[in-house]
Amino acid sequence: MTQAQGVVVASAIPEQTVWAERVSWIDRVPRWVSMLALLIGFLIVWQVVYLIELVSPIILPSPLETIEDLFVVGRNLLTGDYMLMALWITTQEVLLGFVIAVVLGFGLGVLVGETAFGERAVMPYLVAINTMPKVAFAPLFVSWLGFGIASKVALAAFIAFFPVIVGTAAGLHAADQNARMLFKTMGASRWQALMQLKLPIGMPHFFSGLKNAAVLVVVGAVVGEFLGGGKGFGELIRVAAAQLNTPRVFSLIIYLSLLGLATFWVVAWAQRRFVFWHKESVTEETLAQ
Repeated sequence: MTQAQGVVVASAIPEQTVWAERVSWIDRVPRWVSMLALLIGFLIVWQVVYLIELVSPIILPSPLETIEDLFVVGRNLLTGDYMLMALWITTQEVLLGFVIAVVLGFGLGVLVGETAFGERAVMPYLVAINTMPKVAFAPLFVSWLGFGIASKVALAAFIAFFPVIVGTAAGLHAADQNARMLFKTMGASRWQALMQLKLPIGMPHFFSGLKNAAVLVVVGAVVGEFLGGGKGFGELIRVAAAQLNTPRVFSLIIYLSLLGLATFWVVAWAQRRFVFWHKESVTEETLAQ
């Protein structure tokens, strides 16, 4: 090694050591501290944008106005006023749409993942449907099913079912060839291989699809309510936006996000309960907690 190379290596070692110490220090910071610091920084930037009127106050309220309205909406929910009924209606739409999406998506996923007909004939149509802007189907669902809860449930299920199909089909193909050959040499039937090999191994993929569906189903329900005729949170957001009551819009959106997070956490809890052997990724584990 030449003298110049020795100088380069010697100078690089302290820098690597310092960087490792910095990373280690960052890793020791509790998660809630990092999240709180990020939230405070976001609120400060938000307040600065509001004070310098970079965006019109009519469009962007201040953080304080939004927080005050959060308490107003929360008080309305706790007292059982009209907002609680609206939240319950949206919750029903989300839960019913999610159940339908899971049942329909799982059935089509098994059809696509287990049969040549499903893979060759059905899957191309499903992919074509998924590439369409599914929100644009909302007026059709309303015209077919009316302005009641049925059209919102149908739209929510329609938007959320495709990730379940993909997760189920991918899970059925997750078992390696050696395991398949072992079941075949043992004389296992197709049903036994499905129930005892493919489904247990594919459960992590299936739950990944459920997590995506748990988020999308809220979108479908709210979009359906935007078209009118509903009495859920989406209708309250539409009315507040028409009245330029942006703090109310922000606060209602935050409560809707809590509904989506609750649905996601339920699915994540079920995954940890029934697929306890699977190691989640860092991102999935963070969102679940």
